[in-house]
Amino acid sequence: MSETKVTVKADSHAARKRMLIRLAVCAILTSMAVMLMYLEFPLPFMPPFLKFDFSELPVLFGSFALGPLWGIVIELLKNLIHLPATGTMGIGEFSNFITGSIFVGTAGLVYRKTRNRPGVALSVVAGTIALAIIAVPVNAFITLPLYASAMGFSTEAIIGMSTSVNPLVKDKLSLLLAVFVPFNLIKGFGVGLWAFLIYLPLKNFVNRIYDRTHKKA
Repeated sequence: MSETKVTVKADSHAARKRMLIRLAVCAILTSMAVMLMYLEFPLPFMPPFLKFDFSELPVLFGSFALGPLWGIVIELLKNLIHLPATGTMGIGEFSNFITGSIFVGTAGLVYRKTRNRPGVALSVVAGTIALAIIAVPVNAFITLPLYASAMGFSTEAIIGMSTSVNPLVKDKLSLLLAVFVPFNLIKGFGVGLWAFLIYLPLKNFVNRIYDRTHKKA
C-alpha cells in the first residue's frame, strides 16, 4: 500500500472518530437541555407567558466544546424534541431556537478565541448583549405577529397581561423594552453566571473535546 493511501485512510479514520465524538457529546448535551427545559419557572415582574429555564446551559457548553455551529444544532434538537409538549403551537419553540442560537452562537464564536475562564465571561457578555439586541426585532416582527395570526393572541392582549405585572408597559415599544429586553438580559446573564461558576471543573473536559474534534489525530 502506498504512503498516500495510508495517509488518506488514516485521515478518514480520524475524521470518523471526530464525528463520533461530536455526535456522542451532542446527544448527551441535548438530553440534558431537554430535561432542563421542562424545569421552567416564572420571574417577578414578568408576564406569565415568559418562563425562565436553564436549558441553554448545556447548549452553551456544547458551543464551547464543539463549536458554535454544533451549539446551534443542539439548540435545534432541544426545541424539536420539546415540540410534542408545546402549548404555543410551536411558536415558543421557534422563538426559543432563534434567540438561543443567537446567544450560544455568539458566545461560541468568542470562546474560540480565548478558551479559558475570562473567555467564558467575555463570551457570555457578548452572547447576552447580542441576544438582548436581536431579540427585539425578532419579537416585534416574528414572534408577536405569529401569536396573533396562529393563536389569535393579539399584541394588545399581551400588552394587557404585561401591564398587570409591570406598570412600565404601555404599548408595543414599552413591551419590547421593559419586558423582552430585561427578560433576555436575565436569561443570558443567569445562564452565564452558572456557566462561569462550573467552568473550572469542566475546563479540561471542554477543551479536550474541542481539541479532539478540531485537530487531526
